[in-house]
Amino acid sequence: MLNNIGLPGLLLIAVVVLVLFGRGKISSLMGEVGKGITAFKKGVKDGSEELEKDDEAEGARDVTPEEEKDKA
Repeated sequence: MLNNIGLPGLLLIAVVVLVLFGRGKISSLMGEVGKGITAFKKGVKDGSEELEKDDEAEGARDVTPEEEKDKA
């Protein structure tokens, strides 16, 4: 359905949205979208850093078999 819109169709949609909402409303909406994208990227980065930190902590734990611990 959306495969054959083309440039004239996109321009028409943009003009209709601009007329309906006005320039100020659209610019503030785009600002909020930008803030949301930035927050999402920061969350993904923080999550991956936390996973790496957990992996590093897991690598440092004692993995000696129980039988060897009893002998020592």
